[in-house]
Amino acid sequence: MPRLPRPSRLPRLAGTTITAATALALTLGLLATAPAAGDEPAVSAPRVVAHFDFAKGQTPENIALEPDGSADLTFAGARQVANVTREGRTRILATLPAVANPSTPVVGAAVVLGIARAEDGTLYVTYATGTAKTGIWRIDPDGSAPRQIAKLPPKGFPNGLALDERRGVLYAADSVLGTVWRVPRAGGEPTLWATGPELEPGTAPPAAGIGANGLRVHHDAVWVSNTDAATLLRIPVHENGSAGAIRIRAEGLTGIDDFGFVQRHRDTVLAALLTGNQIALVRPDGTHKTVLTRQDGLSNPTAVAVRGRTAYITSAAYFTAQDPNLLLAKVHQRERG
Repeated sequence: MPRLPRPSRLPRLAGTTITAATALALTLGLLATAPAAGDEPAVSAPRVVAHFDFAKGQTPENIALEPDGSADLTFAGARQVANVTREGRTRILATLPAVANPSTPVVGAAVVLGIARAEDGTLYVTYATGTAKTGIWRIDPDGSAPRQIAKLPPKGFPNGLALDERRGVLYAADSVLGTVWRVPRAGGEPTLWATGPELEPGTAPPAAGIGANGLRVHHDAVWVSNTDAATLLRIPVHENGSAGAIRIRAEGLTGIDDFGFVQRHRDTVLAALLTGNQIALVRPDGTHKTVLTRQDGLSNPTAVAVRGRTAYITSAAYFTAQDPNLLLAKVHQRERG
């Protein structure tokens, strides 16, 4: 693995330097743009509603939305899951167990990454540790301690996570092994669901060893971002549950982490471009443009979730080391000229 850039200041927990998954695995770049379409959504009125403590490892990595409009976030470095209201009130829901000697690929420390929420309020997260604790963990709404429901390879890096309630399965993207795992919602043995060069990390500079990263289930398909390849991918789910052919839906998304779909606009995506401090609107034809920047409050954005006319965006400040936060913005129909 090539030597990777490091932020100038890193938080320390229990004497161990903490960084999060994508912090050590992205390279700087520029975003390709294209002219705006008259009927595409617009993003406006960004506002930071909650600020977090970088020194305590409160680096928000991923988002799951609650029915009341609050957001459940993973704090990667702190190994925590927090609930944040639209007004910015924050409370810790769970802390994943510490690992005595973590040997997590890419980062070296134990980190909580992807998150998915079931309709009954159960939360699922991916935990990367480099040990037997690596896998998918369940957090019940009754406040009981998190418990591991599936083990994934310690040499892997389980990252993005999504739940398909209809099929009763979870999908997890492994950034190092370049795979998508499928696990029964109740837990158990994981299935190697999708593999291929489109999911794999790069092997030569400036690639940094992070392949499949963000993951969403959308319109009978699993969508995955590949950070090193700067691509957005679509994998159809066949009726029997098997994976279809992997197709590239967008390219040139330098530094892409996670992403969210804009409702009422089929296959339109808002993607977090971590290293460029940008949010990109990705059209169904694969063209894209910048809609938010660091001037709007972004500080290495990691994930996007959209509900109705609101976009929720997390910034982990992995490189800036300043102001990890949760930002809300309006998503609305662009007026025709």
